[in-house]
Amino acid sequence: MVVAALLIAVTGLSGCAGSARDAEAADAARALHDALARRDGNAACALLAPRAAEGLETGGAVCREEILRLDLAGGDVREVRVWGRAAQVRTAGDTLFLTRFASGWRVTAAGCEPRPAEPYDCEVEA
Repeated sequence: MVVAALLIAVTGLSGCAGSARDAEAADAARALHDALARRDGNAACALLAPRAAEGLETGGAVCREEILRLDLAGGDVREVRVWGRAAQVRTAGDTLFLTRFASGWRVTAAGCEPRPAEPYDCEVEA
């Protein structure tokens, strides 16, 4: 009886941890799209993983300007998948990939379209 109660408690806790990570990843994806909707390039770039932000800064370009030139659609979060420190968030208009850093979830790829039998094609990527 005690073992069953302990098992239920542990299972419940692990479910909560997964739910918390899912919510945090979804919040980071929403924050990126909210910043883009406000046309706040600085805030949007702060939500990117460092290599993703650097990827927008080729040829003398500046992240805060380049990210606003992209047509990254947002929308309601439809699905969140978390695998340890990696996550995928699908919204009504976008698929984003995120990595958990010490400072929280950061977007490593956005504006991603699936391709048959190939990796996603992303407008922003680390």
